[in-house]
Amino acid sequence: MTKLNYVRAGSGEPLVLVHGVGSRWQVWEPIVSTLAESFDVIAVDLPGFGGSEPLPHTTVSTLADALVDFLAEQGIERPHLGGNSMGGGIALDLAARGLARSVTAYSPIGFWDKPGRIWCQQALGRAKDLSKLLRPAVPGLLGTVAGRTTFMGLVLGKPWAVDARVAVDTVEALLAAEGFEPALASFTDFRLPDRSAVADIPVTIAWGNRDILLTYATQARHAREVLPGARHVTLHGSGHTPFYDDPAGCARLLLDQL
Repeated sequence: MTKLNYVRAGSGEPLVLVHGVGSRWQVWEPIVSTLAESFDVIAVDLPGFGGSEPLPHTTVSTLADALVDFLAEQGIERPHLGGNSMGGGIALDLAARGLARSVTAYSPIGFWDKPGRIWCQQALGRAKDLSKLLRPAVPGLLGTVAGRTTFMGLVLGKPWAVDARVAVDTVEALLAAEGFEPALASFTDFRLPDRSAVADIPVTIAWGNRDILLTYATQARHAREVLPGARHVTLHGSGHTPFYDDPAGCARLLLDQL
């Protein structure tokens, strides 16, 4: 069994936070302390990301299986789940297995059409290739407002406002993620669970209206059609990973589950 790196803080009902492809638990840092006032917060690094070793075979499905094993190992039963992007798809997968008390998914994968899925895969793949090519210059580039705006706009709604150190660390985490390429490739075969499988728990789908990776205009609308019983929220001014754009708004959606 692959050991997962994680941080844990607070007390209360368990809340497990699941990052997206190429990311790590630190993407939740802007809201962890707020959530820890009300929840037992567990933010994990999925296998092959952050501080967790990779799986022999990485797909969205095997990452979800690894998270199930982690929950069992930790004795965490039916937690609230928060997920971003790929992590949102994983959270919905676990909910369909009867393993979630609630799900709050921020720009989750799976609500795309084929062109939208291909755009996501190609945009992220090219972002990693460009980061690798420019790696020596990355600290200098991201040390400027113009550089952060240009370089981080794919995932942030207000990239100019993020701390330069956070931006550099985000790029370094992407470059170090051994699970990135196989997980991204597996998006092709990922399918959302049937709506009936998640009908009995509270589900919130949140989308930043500046999300250009999993495009808000099309995919948030499709999410409303696929999951009409869920609560659907627009995070105005936010991008694909909205926790730096609107930490208070993102935290509030999770706190609402209490």
